[in-house]
Amino acid sequence: MREEINEALKAAVKLQDKRRMSTLRLINAAIKDRDIAARSHDQKCVSDAEVMEILAKMVKQRRESIKTYTEGGRPELAQQEQEEIEIIQSFLPKQLSEDEIHTAVIGVMEEIGCEGLKDMGKTMGMLKERYTGQMDFGKASQIVKTQIQERCG
Repeated sequence: MREEINEALKAAVKLQDKRRMSTLRLINAAIKDRDIAARSHDQKCVSDAEVMEILAKMVKQRRESIKTYTEGGRPELAQQEQEEIEIIQSFLPKQLSEDEIHTAVIGVMEEIGCEGLKDMGKTMGMLKERYTGQMDFGKASQIVKTQIQERCG
């Protein structure tokens, strides 16, 4: 995954694509920060799964910024954030639709025998383990809560 990001950065530099260069440099900086933190815990560097988590977090931060910029009447900044999201997402697996998230949530809940709110953490943990970088866990969490309420009344 790191190699793919570095190759994309080299290509962006050759093409003088400033938005892509800056976004890819931000990704590399975030990964290096996490690598440094990992070294203090006796890890050499972060895994591809952790890189996907970093990328997913970066997308989430940009979505929040888009909302703020749109509400603040700054559409040009919102557009910049949207362009960064598209670049970051190009390194993530295909995102699951809301229906696919719903199906995944129900499958995991049935698999672990979810019986109530006490199993929410276990359900979310399994979803994160299986679908890192593929789903919006905020949406998944809402679906889990709704399903628990429907099942447990």
